[in-house]
Amino acid sequence: MFDQAPSAVAPAPLQQHPCFAVALTAMGQPPLVLDGDERVLVLQRRFRGGLRVAMLSRATLAQPHDCLQRLRAAGLGRTPIILSPDAPVPALAELGAVPLMTPATVAELDLTAPVEQRRAALHPKWRNRLKHAENGPLRVTRQAMPLDPGHWLFAAEKAQQARRGYRGWPIALTLAYGARNPGMAKLFTALDGKRPVAAMLVLRHGTGATYHIGHTDTYGRALSAHNLLLWRAAAWLAAKGHTRLEVGLIDTVASPGLARFKLGSGAQVRKMGGTWGWWPPLGRTLAPLARLDRKRM
Repeated sequence: MFDQAPSAVAPAPLQQHPCFAVALTAMGQPPLVLDGDERVLVLQRRFRGGLRVAMLSRATLAQPHDCLQRLRAAGLGRTPIILSPDAPVPALAELGAVPLMTPATVAELDLTAPVEQRRAALHPKWRNRLKHAENGPLRVTRQAMPLDPGHWLFAAEKAQQARRGYRGWPIALTLAYGARNPGMAKLFTALDGKRPVAAMLVLRHGTGATYHIGHTDTYGRALSAHNLLLWRAAAWLAAKGHTRLEVGLIDTVASPGLARFKLGSGAQVRKMGGTWGWWPPLGRTLAPLARLDRKRM
């Protein structure tokens, strides 16, 4: 019913798409939207003591000076700004922004290539695991994400976060995304008979899509369930007109196994723009300091 094709717009990161803005608004945290040649979502957070911080996550900053001017015009002229551009923006150093964190690397699947080409791009071991799953007993289902905070995938994700020491979206935000964007949160589940052994939740946004959360149990791993889920999800998204599936950040130190899984799927890696801090009242004062870290950013 809701399996509509995405609108024909250039892929934008999930954190900068109107679908994300709708979910945040439903949570009572509407973002500030800077319209113009570069449409930018700005999140605002107020800390104890009244300190307000504005955050631009995964923004496209082809014209950073213009963006910073629009932030001033929007009433953020005295607000600390955290900028995490989707791609490197060396010009931020000249504008007085200070590097805070070096760029992370994201893995993305190109869904525009023919299926034969995408299969050929799989790492041989990854392809063998996919064949193993395809020849096994698993059945894959697809459905709109159930709007149930007690769903087993959310419980598994919460336990995994505690075990591995990372934090993701609040469950309430994920549920708001699905509720406010009908058909844009798809759950792919691998079942052995009636028993779910793995699941993968994908969030759609325009012509892009993002692997949001996933889980597989020991039996599912033995059957290579996650390989099958990612392959089937990518095939379905491509058929619906999506051009890119983001499969997440690459961390070969903290999560080498997960990094191998993502890279083995044929995903291409791309360096993002790092994290910068900028306080408008200082203007370009800190530009000389920022230039010291320019190569790393």
